[in-house]
Parts: sequence; structure tokens; C-alpha cells
Amino acid sequence: MIDKNTDTELQLDQRDLDQRDIESSPEMRDFDDMLKESSLFPLKANGINVLQINVGFKCNQACKHCHVSAGPSRSEQMSRRTFEHCLRVLREGKIPTVDITGGAPELNPHFRWFVKEARDMGIDVINRCNLTVVFEPGQEDTIEFLAGHKVSVIASLPAISASQTDAQRGKSTFGNSIEALKLFNQAGYGLPETGLEINLVTNPVGAFMPASQATLEDYWKRVLGKKYGIKFNHLFTITNMPVGRFLNWLKSKNLLDEYMKKLTEQFNPKAVSAVMCKSTLSIDWQGYMYDCDFNQMLGLRVDHGMPVHISEFDNEKLNQREIVTKVHCFGCTAGNGSSCGGEVV
Repeated sequence: MIDKNTDTELQLDQRDLDQRDIESSPEMRDFDDMLKESSLFPLKANGINVLQINVGFKCNQACKHCHVSAGPSRSEQMSRRTFEHCLRVLREGKIPTVDITGGAPELNPHFRWFVKEARDMGIDVINRCNLTVVFEPGQEDTIEFLAGHKVSVIASLPAISASQTDAQRGKSTFGNSIEALKLFNQAGYGLPETGLEINLVTNPVGAFMPASQATLEDYWKRVLGKKYGIKFNHLFTITNMPVGRFLNWLKSKNLLDEYMKKLTEQFNPKAVSAVMCKSTLSIDWQGYMYDCDFNQMLGLRVDHGMPVHISEFDNEKLNQREIVTKVHCFGCTAGNGSSCGGEVV
């Protein structure tokens, strides 16, 4: 039974307008044509190794680059019933990993129950944390909870510069993020002997491609270690996708055409073979299914004859589904490629 909550017409209209803005860029090429030229069309999934669920848009931050436009005023939250569908799919589909995102996932009232249930099933749990949420009321023991259930953490930090981070995320965000990272380290995260993994994820503060992931990781480890005594496992670099607030920023600065030209010119066929949509299924807060988180934000549900809601999950069909592609896919296939786990090539 599909929940009757649906997007408002205003939200759907905005998604349509966003897609049209990208497609109308004079520098834009058709993504499917590029796949055909590289003998990679149609792009198909090769299984589901990760179920990525967006549990809602409520967040204690309202970042300028946020592709989901999350913030304190957003009220959308995944229901207990939809979480239960996710657990059933994890079990029946034998999916080894669940990747929980938002918003700030920790603010969903069912978050901890779901994490416990998933871990009891032997599922690897990834929590995407904005770091400063641990200082919100009621979140005082969040780090202890995550460590106690051996949850892997992917923590977002735009830059190791206070001015750049605060410009994107708000005053004092950098300082609070550093303090949160120290608390994660105190709980054992980032230390090789504990098995508790914390990875940082960063995206450029501007309309350009990220630098080499390996080079940045080495630099970040040296700077954060020397200045603040912070340890972490890996750094993931992500290309800014022309979606949500970042798209609006590009348009406001008249940088959309220039940015799309960069992405198109750096199209890399090798990156296509490793994009996350080939092994990930994305679920929105209402339970609708998408090939990736970015398609979700554009309202591009799984297609080509696939069931669209998690209550209708069909493992055999979705494992081999044809992926919905549009021009924003150049963001994941430019340069060394980009995914929720960083570079793909």
C-alpha cells in the first residue's frame, strides 16, 4: 500500500524548472548521446549493494550548497511505516549496507530504532552526519549511540578553513565541527584499533571541480592532525551537482553555462562504469525509489517499467533496471568521477 503523501505541485514545478534550466544551457550536450558514443548506453544496474535512504529534510543547518535544500524549517520526515518497508527490503533483498542521509538523519524520531533493527540484522550502517547536530538538544549521547552500534560515520566538512566553512554553513560552524570531530575521536572513531570508521566528505566552495582526492586527504590529515589533533580514516571529494541550492547559486552568479561546460568537457567513460547508481538504490522520505540521491532531488523516480514505491519492491527487476539519466549526470562522470563515496576512478 503506497502512502498517500505526495509532493506539492510547487515542488514538482520547481524540479521541472531546474531540469529545464540545465538542459537549456548552450554548452550542454545530451548525456545519453555521450553514453552511446562510448558504447555505454543504456546504463544499467548490476545489483543493489547499498540501500540509501533519505529520512527527511529537517536539519539544524541550511548550507548554501545543499542539493536537497534541507534546513530547520523543513518538516518532511520518514514515517515508522516506511522505515519498516526499508527493513523488509534489506532482509529480502539481502542488501549488505544501508546508507542513512537527510537533512540531519539523527533528527528523525525513528532514527535510533531503525539503526538498532538494521544492526541486529547484521546490516552495515552508514550515517551521514553534519557534525554540529551532536550539539542539538536531545543529541548529547548521539556519538555514544553510534559508537555503541558500530555505525560508520561520513561527516561533511566543506573546508579546513573557518572562513570558507562558515561562509557556506553559517557562523561558528567550523569551530563547532572541529569540537564534534574531537568528541568522535574521544569515542574511538578514526583510531585503527577500534574499528570505528569516520570519513570526511568535502565539496568545492565554488563553481569548480574538486582537487585530487588522494592529495587532499594527505593534506587534510596533516593540517587537522597538527592544528587540532584530529584523526579520520579517509577524505571523500564530491563534485557539486547542479541541483537545489547550488543550482540557484550558479544561476544567481551567471555561472551555470560555464559550470556545465566544465562538466561536459571532462566527461570520462571510465567513471561511468563505477557510478554509484549501478549498485545503489535511493529511497525518499515517502518511500519512493530512485536510481540515486540526485535523481531523487529532481523527482526522477525509477522508470522503464519498474515499481516506483518501496512497498512494491521487486528485487529481481530492480537489480537489473535501466537507470534514468539526464544532463545532471555529467556531474558524476566528469574527471575522476564523483559519488557519495568520493572519486570513482
